[in-house]
Amino acid sequence: MISSQIIQTSIDELKAITKVNLCVYDLAGTVVASTTNQATISEELISGFAASPADSQVIGAYHLLKILDEGELLFVLVAKGKGEDAYMVGKIAVCQLQNLAIAYKERFDKNNFFQNLLLDNLLLVDIYNRAKKLHIEVSVPRAVFLVETKMEKDGIVTELLKGMFSPQTGDYITAVDERSVILLKTLEAESTHEDMMAIAETIVAMMNSEAMMNVRVSFGTVVQELKDVSKSYKEAKMALDVGKIFYAEKNIAAYSTLGIGRLIYQLPVSLCKLFIEEIFGENIPSDLDEETLNTINKFFDNNLNVSETSRQLFVHRNTLVYRIEKIYKSTGLDLRNFDDALTFKIALMVVNYMKYLDNLDY
Repeated sequence: MISSQIIQTSIDELKAITKVNLCVYDLAGTVVASTTNQATISEELISGFAASPADSQVIGAYHLLKILDEGELLFVLVAKGKGEDAYMVGKIAVCQLQNLAIAYKERFDKNNFFQNLLLDNLLLVDIYNRAKKLHIEVSVPRAVFLVETKMEKDGIVTELLKGMFSPQTGDYITAVDERSVILLKTLEAESTHEDMMAIAETIVAMMNSEAMMNVRVSFGTVVQELKDVSKSYKEAKMALDVGKIFYAEKNIAAYSTLGIGRLIYQLPVSLCKLFIEEIFGENIPSDLDEETLNTINKFFDNNLNVSETSRQLFVHRNTLVYRIEKIYKSTGLDLRNFDDALTFKIALMVVNYMKYLDNLDY
């Protein structure tokens, strides 16, 4: 709740400008702040007015008004003076104090705190001070999970997550944009990568079974201090993007397992274009037909094993060899050779990244 010192400062400033004395009472009739030392109205009259349905009341030279917060009565304000001037000053004071109460509440609101924490908008001293006032533990393991749907953010995602994870266990759910919902998960000290994958898999399964929604889930690394939560959030955000570009078939992306995709994602566009031109010239992989690309991907999945790949593709070994040699003739890269296969794999990933950037421009 807004402090008496802030209320006192506000009404002192109004008194200096308007020359109208103001006094703020709590609901029991006790003075919270006043611009005069003289007695004004009895406790019984204040508590009686507070219990009444009226928004304002005039008793002699005193104008009584209610200060509300989202419909809830916080204080009673008394403006001393005859005529409309005192009443108008009282209304201004009520308006100002109500706005201050909202601002003060938001400042110490957990949702507001976590949003600013995730976006790295808080000074280090503010993080610890506000965490103490909000009774949030500072030194516990935490990780950020991002949950993104194919459609615009739906309230059902937030509600399901709130049903799965409780603030009583140190978990918190919020959002900083319209694309995803954020779960700030408190973990056990001995939590492993497998434990975090299990949490992500549970979220995906729950969204699928309860809401019939396909979601993508990503998560950052575990941080030990509250001040480092923004780091885990940035990692989860990068994992979500990298996963969509390079590992589209997977609905879970962990920052710690992004591999070379993370490296490519951080490369300058000019360097990516230069690399593609050097490797392929005009015949970039995006020009390859679907059958050829499917063959290449399956060949990579089977660790360059020709026999296993031909078996899984239901084609003769010689047919597969013919397709590989066709790629060699057009690109100069023999996929049966590890170095050439690695170069081609990286080049395909860079091409996917370039296509992703091109789609962002539209």
